[in-house]
Amino acid sequence: MVLQIEIFSDVICPWCFVGKRRLERAIVLLDGQHEVRVRWLPFQLNPNMPKEGMSRREYRTAKFGSWEHSKQLDAKVVAVGETEGIHFAFDRIERTPNTSDAHRLIWLADQGGVQDAVVEALFRAYFTDGRDISNRVGLLDVVAEAGLDRSKAENLLNGDGGLEAIKEAKELSSRFRVGGVPFFIVDGKQMLSGAQPPDAFLTMFRQSAGHG
Repeated sequence: MVLQIEIFSDVICPWCFVGKRRLERAIVLLDGQHEVRVRWLPFQLNPNMPKEGMSRREYRTAKFGSWEHSKQLDAKVVAVGETEGIHFAFDRIERTPNTSDAHRLIWLADQGGVQDAVVEALFRAYFTDGRDISNRVGLLDVVAEAGLDRSKAENLLNGDGGLEAIKEAKELSSRFRVGGVPFFIVDGKQMLSGAQPPDAFLTMFRQSAGHG
């Protein structure tokens, strides 16, 4: 049978990157018992972020009370990331971006069948390469490298494409009472919040398939 997985995520959420890796491990452990289709849905952690983004240091200091506390939190994420083969390089990140354009391009990538590659590329660009994805040219470079047609992506950003999808996802997240990301929904009924270990995904898969 086909398992349809919808994931609410933001490209600046490190736990969403960790959750992606753990989901991928769970899918491998399924060993082909079920076909898995994944769709990424937008969830903006900072919907009121200025369009051009802002200094990460300023943002994190305001959010967590001090830069030192922010660095301590980053260190914990780095340690977890290493266990999943993710090399978080927070020291390279200068700006916290507004992610609206990134989400619009992820929506476009879904139409073109390259959504997973684009999501992966955005996570890597931001978290391991420290690229500024609030910069439109830089953002287009990242998604084009991942296989998204650059001219289509540019046309979308120059218009209103994908904005309705963000609005619809916000309504859906309210319906499912999504309080944080990553948030996984299997077949529209089984839900899992957070970057859970692969076993938690496997349990959810079995329940959805009627075996649990």
